Parts: sequence; structure tokens; C-alpha cells
Amino acid sequence: MTNKNLFSSDVCFLVASSSKKSYQKLSQTYSAIEPPTWALLLAQSCRSVDFKVSIIDANAENLTNDEILNRLAKINPRIVCLVVYGQNVNAGTANMRGAVDITNFLKEQKILSPIVFIGSHVQALPLDTLRNEKNIDIVFTNEGVYALRNLLKLENFSSNELSKIKGIAYREGEEVFINLPEKIVPTERMDIDLPGYAWDLLPYKKNPLDLYRAPMWHAEYDFEKRSPYASLQTSLGCVFKCDFCMINLINRDDTDKIGVAAKYSNMRFWSPDFIIKEFDKLIEMGVQTIRIVDEMFLLNPKYYVPLCEKLAERNKDDKLRMWSYSRVDTVKRPEILKLVRKAGIKWLCLGIESGDKSVRLEVAKGKFEDVDVRAVIKKVHEADINVMANYIFGLPGDTTETMKKTFDLSLELCTAGWNTYAAMALPGSQLYKNALEKKYKLPDSYEGYSFHSYETQPLPTETLKPEEILEYRDKSFKNYHLHKPFLEKIEKKFGKKAIDNIKDMTKINLKRKILKHQL
Repeated sequence: MTNKNLFSSDVCFLVASSSKKSYQKLSQTYSAIEPPTWALLLAQSCRSVDFKVSIIDANAENLTNDEILNRLAKINPRIVCLVVYGQNVNAGTANMRGAVDITNFLKEQKILSPIVFIGSHVQALPLDTLRNEKNIDIVFTNEGVYALRNLLKLENFSSNELSKIKGIAYREGEEVFINLPEKIVPTERMDIDLPGYAWDLLPYKKNPLDLYRAPMWHAEYDFEKRSPYASLQTSLGCVFKCDFCMINLINRDDTDKIGVAAKYSNMRFWSPDFIIKEFDKLIEMGVQTIRIVDEMFLLNPKYYVPLCEKLAERNKDDKLRMWSYSRVDTVKRPEILKLVRKAGIKWLCLGIESGDKSVRLEVAKGKFEDVDVRAVIKKVHEADINVMANYIFGLPGDTTETMKKTFDLSLELCTAGWNTYAAMALPGSQLYKNALEKKYKLPDSYEGYSFHSYETQPLPTETLKPEEILEYRDKSFKNYHLHKPFLEKIEKKFGKKAIDNIKDMTKINLKRKILKHQL
């Protein structure tokens, strides 16, 4: 039997870094450093039921392996939990690289605490992960809230005890096992079982959250506005079933070998009154740059309208600088956009994906095909809200002509933020399952699933090779950000310094393994 009193902490949530391999030279200055939202939620959840918790954010502090080891020695946790998420859809897999590397190091140093993983990659491929990574002891198969609490209640972590815990997969010698699924937190329990964020456990230099930095565009292309920076969620999950996305793995409720996010479409909400308290904490800490992480923030007016009304009361000086995701077909009402802007949401991140309706339809964008994209973007701009437009090159059905159509549409819309990816078979997405069935070449490394890495391996289409898609994406990124009407718009809105920073960003050339000719 293990004496729990011998441990200073029940669980230490460890956030590893994969930034250098995922973002190459962009990691030095331009990529964001996101607060570990899910680690904060889990930490607060655990200590709300009297477990002792701690957080090591090696990504934010840029810690070495030895520094991490020394921190863990002082904390002496019963369990080390690697939280392998991120704010981009690919991050759950791309960030596995850093998490696995530190795990291997800790095991080499004979750390005795079980090492458990939570994140979208292990949710998608729990058994494969355990088979491939011999130093990972346990993985959670969905959001892990109740599974983690039950795991921490165990007196020991023997196979006999682990077999009783729903919602995990684990190893016993060379064999791996997956247990029955565990339930997710229902909406009526969100305020109780996920009671906010453990902001006080995060490291900082001088002021709270000053080690974190927003994306450049969110900060109006101004380095000084990037920190302090926070991100939080008002809901979990998504009701849509886009083939390229794996967000809904957090809702997983089966034991299939491969989880497919589209099977678990579901959305849960914290109450507006509860969430506003978290915003109040951030505002009191001096944080004005905030990301609302929800995949679909402007979807259910029952939740977002009262929240925006309360935020508007706190934003009468218009100092809040926030952004959120939404779909183009959910932001058409001018009165809603007016309220959103008053609340301090100055950016909407909209997934346009493709300029071709047939391509959008093929990846299950549903009724989105009928939306007048131009009219919607015009309404958003008229509400004095900036748009970060997201596009994807290389979706099934894409050709050279449809990719050009997408890029031409982006030039016409001329949004203040522009981002594009080469379509990737992310584990947990329908595209991943399709790629396996079609025997497409998949990345042979975790970082190969990062959109910006050297190892990036996009999917082919019937007419396009991966390298053609990737080269078109990289050229389009430069061409858009150096496009004269775009630069003129940015200078008018944000000043000349913003233009200078954008031009400097375009000088960073991403190296790509599959491209013979680098930009």
C-alpha cells in the first residue's frame, strides 16, 4: 500500500514544449504562447474535491529537462499528468513530440510516479499510443475529468486497481488494455465539476499571465499588446461534423481502436453568470487580451447573449481586446454583431475553408454551402469587427483551379487576419480514417502533423500531390501578406509599425522536407 502522506502533491500537470519543431523560426517571435487551458480546468476540478495539485508549464518558462526533473523532485507528485492539447486543431498530435521526449527522459531518470497522458491524440489512438510509447503508463480516452478523480482515489496503481477505472487505457507488461468508457461532465454539472481555472498556479515574471503571448494579428500586429494574455472556454465540444476536425474527441464515449470526432458531436455550456466571474478575475489581474477558445462561440444565444451583455457592462472604456471562433452562417444578424463588438470582441475567426461550394460540401460543412460569404464578411466589417479568415488548401475535391478560386476570394474579402493550412489527416478526424482506407502516406513523426513544421505531410487529392498543395499554401501566405490593398488596410487601421512587423514576418522562410525548391 502507498502512503499518500509521503507525497507533496496528488497530481502535477506538466505542459511540455514542441514549439521549435512545430513552428521552426516562427517560434522565436511570431507564434503564440498559449495558457494551458485544459490543465487549468483539470487542476481546479481536482482541488475542488480536495486533491493537492500543481502545474509545471515548461513551454511558457522554456525549462530544460533537468529543470523539469528538479521541479518534480520538489513537488513529489503521486501522478505526473502530461496535458497534450493546444489551441490549434493539430496541436494535440504535434505537441506529442515534446511530451514524449520529456516522458522518456523522466523514465531514464527512474522517476517512480506513473506518467499519464491526456489530449486529442491519445483520445483518438489510445492503444496505438501505448504500444508505440513504452514509457507512457496510462492514457485518458476522453476529457478525463471523472477518470482522473477516480484514479487519484486509488491507494496504489496496480493492474488490478487500474482495471476498475473507467475512461482509461493502460499497460501491464507488454500488453495494453482499454477499459469501459467514462461519462463526460453534463451541462447541468459544468459549474460544479469544472469550477473554473487555477490561474494562481501559472508561472509569471512580474505580473500574472505575462509569460503568455497572443497571436500577432490578435494584438493588432503590435508586440507590446501580446502580453499578458489569457484564453478560456465558455463551452466544450461542437455540434458540427467537419471531416477535417477532431475537436469532438473530448466527448468520446466508446472503446473503438480509432476514435472519429464526427461520431461525438455534442456541446456543453457553463452558465453565463459562472463564466463572467472568470472574466472578472482576468480583468482584475490586468489582462485585456483574451481568447475565447470555444469552437462555436456565437451559436446558442441563450448562453452567449447574456454573457456578452455582462461583458459590455465591463467594457465601457473599450479596452478589452478579445477574439472568438464562429461559423460564417452564425454571424449574419447586425444586432448580434453590435452586441459582440460592445462586449470587447474585436476579432472573429471564421472558417471559410474554400472558395468553392462543392469543396466545402464534400467536407461536411453542411448548410454553409448556401451562405453568401461576401455579404456576411461585409456585415462583420460594418460592425467594426476584424476578421481572421481561415482557409484550407488540399481538401478532397480541390484542384489547382479551386485553390486559386479560394485564394482569389481571400484577396477580394481582404480581411485583417488571414491564415491557411494544407489539409492534414489529423488523428481523430474523418480525413484520418479516410486516409488509412485509401493507404495515403501519413506523417512518420508527431511534428509531421504540424502545419508549420519541416516534417509536414499534407494529404493528396485526386489531382494534386502533397508537395503541390504545400508549395501553393506557402506562396499564398507571402503573397497575401504583401498584397498592396491588404497592407494599405492594415496601415489605416493599425499604423505603419504593424506593416513593418508583417513584412518582417514574411521574411521567415519555413523549410519543408517534401519541397525540392524552398521559398
